[in-house]
Amino acid sequence: MDELAPFAQAAGADPPGSEELDMTAAIPEDACMLLAIDVGNSNIVGGVFGGAEHARKLLRTFRLRTVYKKTEDEYHAVVRAIFDEHGLSPDEIDAVVIGSVVPPLTNAIEVMARRLFKVEPLTVCPPVYPRLPVRVLAADEIGTDLVADAVAAYSRVRGACIIVDFGTALTFTGVSGDGTIMGVAIAPGLGTAVQSLSRDTAQLPDVPLSAPPSVMGTNTIQAIQSGIVFGFTGLVEGIVGRMKRDLGTEARVIATGGLCRIISPITTIFDEVDADLTLEGLAIIGDIVAGTGGA
Repeated sequence: MDELAPFAQAAGADPPGSEELDMTAAIPEDACMLLAIDVGNSNIVGGVFGGAEHARKLLRTFRLRTVYKKTEDEYHAVVRAIFDEHGLSPDEIDAVVIGSVVPPLTNAIEVMARRLFKVEPLTVCPPVYPRLPVRVLAADEIGTDLVADAVAAYSRVRGACIIVDFGTALTFTGVSGDGTIMGVAIAPGLGTAVQSLSRDTAQLPDVPLSAPPSVMGTNTIQAIQSGIVFGFTGLVEGIVGRMKRDLGTEARVIATGGLCRIISPITTIFDEVDADLTLEGLAIIGDIVAGTGGA
């Protein structure tokens, strides 16, 4: 969903969770309620799924601001409060799947999951990838969010697809007809671009991200909105077109991420819009590893 550096782990750090992984015990085989947690650079997004195997249904989602210095105790308190607010008991969660592109927070979220939900979480990492319905190239570099996106999209399409993820970074993941992740393009995200423009210019304000009435803005706010929203629309359409040519086949295009609905109404490039695609991919990966689902 929002990853500023999906192709870069912290310098000198191992991929999250790569030290040890019990592939058979990470997710209980009889899991009915699964919590997927996507740890991104701007937000931590959680999704509670009910059902089992291919019948998973997303029941609840929550979003937290990513704070690098927060401890497992602080995340424990916040997530517990969110569950209470939604009328859910942590005891209802049978399995937890974590996808993280923020190595400094991965351990804190794992510890929080063990303490709050009393289960051993599965942290998605390269040892998991050979089990997946997609072939992952550059396994030690690609972000787990992009792998989850590809798994969800390919499981749905069963053919060539392009996933455009609107997060801290704007990412494009191309998947071939046989399920190989062929490559990724990365650009600054919409929010990142707006914040940078406001931060680095003396007279330009921070503006809400929405499409203005016309591409020709009649005031400063509309002018910035036009440049960002319509400019990024052109960027998306251009990169998707080039990816389709490089894939050599027609590909289904799916938009996801927290900001995907800003651009989706003003372009016809997307075949589907699903803001929760990354969470769905994490849930599918959890089922595959547990042996309760799969390709």
